[in-house]
Amino acid sequence: MSAIEISDKELVESYLNGNQSSFEILINRHQSRVFAYIVMLVKDRQLADDIFQDAFIKVIRTLRSGAYNEEGKFIQWVMRIAHNLIIDHFRKSKRLPIAESGSDDYQLVDKLGFTDSSIEEKIITEQIHDDLRKMIDYLPEEQKEVLYLRLYAEMSFKDIAEMTNVSINTALGRMRYALINMRKMVKEKNVSLTY
Repeated sequence: MSAIEISDKELVESYLNGNQSSFEILINRHQSRVFAYIVMLVKDRQLADDIFQDAFIKVIRTLRSGAYNEEGKFIQWVMRIAHNLIIDHFRKSKRLPIAESGSDDYQLVDKLGFTDSSIEEKIITEQIHDDLRKMIDYLPEEQKEVLYLRLYAEMSFKDIAEMTNVSINTALGRMRYALINMRKMVKEKNVSLTY
């Protein structure tokens, strides 16, 4: 059975039975989503690295202590841990995350792989991704978070609501307003998001 076919639950059980490589598979499977989420909120790759490592250290400790309650939601649980560590960081530093648009931003939208496209198509695609990142940066933090969790972390609205401690209706509303705000920005700025 390949690693892709093994569920998170089976990998966790295997890790708890002493198979260290099972945890490596879990990390490899979920690291890009977790790291991208952290970077999106903290806007600092080095800080994101630290929080990412802290999150997985906490995951290991919780798993080893037997305190993990398997409900088939491993990735949501890990995202919740990362989310709480981000909140703790900002509470300790007594500041809120600031959305900046710079070249160091983690390229959230650039998850779309390039095929054998022409240089012109690549340039256009890069411009579209850049425009999307800039528009996302202008969204209020709550809307930005729900948009990212839904589209890039592929979480359900129920899981997003649980993770962010809001009702499902609130999570749906934030997504709706994020899309409305992005549509307004596209219209106002006359941005073309197609070839």
